[in-house]
Amino acid sequence: MGYKVVVVGATGNVGREMLNILAERQFPVDEIAALASRRSLGTEVSFGDKTLTTQDLDQFDFTGWDMALFAIGSDATKKYAPIAAKAGCVVIDNSSLYRYDADVPLIVPEVNPQAVHGYSKKNIIANPNCSTAQMVVALKPLHDRAKIKRVVVSTYQSVSGSGKEAMDELWNQTKGMYVPGQEVEPTVYPKQIAFNVIPHIDVFLDDGQTKEEWKMVAETKKIVDPAIKLTATCVRVPVFVGHAEAINIEFEDFLDEDEARDILREAPGILVVDKREPGGYITPVDCVGDYATFISRIRQDSTIDNGLNLWCVSDNLRKGAALNAVQIAELLGREVLKKG
Repeated sequence: MGYKVVVVGATGNVGREMLNILAERQFPVDEIAALASRRSLGTEVSFGDKTLTTQDLDQFDFTGWDMALFAIGSDATKKYAPIAAKAGCVVIDNSSLYRYDADVPLIVPEVNPQAVHGYSKKNIIANPNCSTAQMVVALKPLHDRAKIKRVVVSTYQSVSGSGKEAMDELWNQTKGMYVPGQEVEPTVYPKQIAFNVIPHIDVFLDDGQTKEEWKMVAETKKIVDPAIKLTATCVRVPVFVGHAEAINIEFEDFLDEDEARDILREAPGILVVDKREPGGYITPVDCVGDYATFISRIRQDSTIDNGLNLWCVSDNLRKGAALNAVQIAELLGREVLKKG
């Protein structure tokens, strides 16, 4: 016996990826519905070897459905998620709306699977920010061994994190560089993204952080340990898919780089590729389409007593969004609903 599953926002980048991953991982689906806004009504999307026609989110009755994977913005989620939850359908939400709600678990299944049992307070589970998701997969097994005091992270985030329009902007600006008179002015980003990097993701806060940087701090504390101190600089780079992070970690206890490498090799969701030679590391291009979070460049930080540096790369449309949501659905089914 399988589940009745709804994918909300099925025509977007993340929604389509959710459908792909549900099929790839052979999630036990008895029935599936693809929902979209009225402007996308009737659009066809793929689910394995099947073609689904999108239905109208505004008219959909969630009664009798087991779980809904939401891949729409916070404003729409604020309207529709409570409707689904009230109808008895567990919402797994990819927006930022519920991430900081004390009554909503924020889950990365490799890190805090036990939190899934808190779903019942609101019938909603939150999916973390893409940059946080891959980082905490790497931090948790190291934290269990040596206890992390402080993290300094710089991100290199692909444009797909901003949606299809951002991917189009990078593509069109890149082409325009080679055709005089066809230059493309930025509309998605405040500055040109082609052949450039932009140290600005989301809005600026009063203390000088951007909201993306604040999210990494708040979410790491909620998912891993509220005692961890973290500071982030989040940067948008001219890459279509795949986020990379340079992570500096300070521990309470000494952790040798070789032991850290062994711990990460054994940790769920991680693949270590760490050869000290040209090309002996993973880049965003290498990770596209993969489920894993890749760790490279593991090395001691000699400037502090108990420090390590590492390089972390993952497909942000997968582990950073759609894959993590499907993994939450698997966890929910396995630990709570127990139908599949």
